[in-house]
Amino acid sequence: MSFFSITKTRLNQVWHSFKIAFFNFVVNQNVSLERACDLLLEPLFKFVDNYTMILGRIMVILVVILTTFVVAIAYWIGLPYWWNNNKLLTVFLLIFGNWLLINVIFNYYMGVTTSPGFPTSNCLIFNDIVMCKKCDSPKPPRTHHCSVCNKCIIKMDHHCPWLNNCIGFYNHRYFFLYMVYTTLGSLFLITFGADILFKEVLYREEDPEGYPVKINTSLPKTDWILTFQDDYDNNILKHDRIAEWRFWCIVVITLITSGVFIALAFLTIWHGLLISCGETSIEGHINKFETEKLSAINFKYVNVYDYGIKINWILFLGLHSGRSWRHILLPSTHKPIGNGFIWPTKNDIIEVFYYKPLKTLLKKIKNKSQTLEVI
Repeated sequence: MSFFSITKTRLNQVWHSFKIAFFNFVVNQNVSLERACDLLLEPLFKFVDNYTMILGRIMVILVVILTTFVVAIAYWIGLPYWWNNNKLLTVFLLIFGNWLLINVIFNYYMGVTTSPGFPTSNCLIFNDIVMCKKCDSPKPPRTHHCSVCNKCIIKMDHHCPWLNNCIGFYNHRYFFLYMVYTTLGSLFLITFGADILFKEVLYREEDPEGYPVKINTSLPKTDWILTFQDDYDNNILKHDRIAEWRFWCIVVITLITSGVFIALAFLTIWHGLLISCGETSIEGHINKFETEKLSAINFKYVNVYDYGIKINWILFLGLHSGRSWRHILLPSTHKPIGNGFIWPTKNDIIEVFYYKPLKTLLKKIKNKSQTLEVI
């Protein structure tokens, strides 16, 4: 028997022994195939989670750099352009554009630095609280474990690498408003930058008036001619270099704003629909699965946290206790109503909503959620 035949036989024996050991140790009557796959893929999941933490910090820096770049180009190219065309319109653009910019910066900063909210030991006083199997912490309703943060997040929506933070009960509003104002800001730049793009990139025209050159006539004639030629060449080179920088800056800012607008517009609409239904991103997937499962047996799934579009938005935006749209149109650090540990059901909301005014409803929710603080 040859060397290769012996090697092949031994490899087959090793592979056969490995399969027997795998199925005996992992896949048995007490462990499902899904659980076995999770065990095998757990090192990969841990690697992805660690990579996400590192990637999140890089993405935050990238967002800051891109935002600074876009704003700088808008002031360098856009402001002089519109000031020379229409000064009154430029004043409006400065006010409106800086209002958008302030809201973008504020909501992004608050989304990054605000804690999404974590369960505490006080949650255990309620009967419907369970314990998380991954971190051994209390798990109130609408709470989910984040594998990246390795913590349970109250009313968790998702882990956002662009903010390097989980989106939960206390910073969900900042995340959503950041997307809204960034989408509006991108649309603002696209709208008022289209004319600049059209004239300076798509249909560029050469300067018919030539380039200004400073001539020193006190020099001898031959030196005067050489100086004139050098100044002329330097001005042409400088003008061409600036024009090239302007060209590429306009192209890059167009690609950035267009990509951001398309991506965030769809994402904002999707999150808006989830908020209107009283759901987070995680709950949207869970409710969809439950709806399909119950519809197969002719049952209708009801989301007990869907209080109706109006109430859902009031609770999400925190428009209670005398707060109005001014707290949404301008930067505001107000917190959402409650503490995220307990949630009234849809029946509680409907009962109070139909028989008592809205202020009484919000007061009831607030008082009920403040029980933990009193204890």
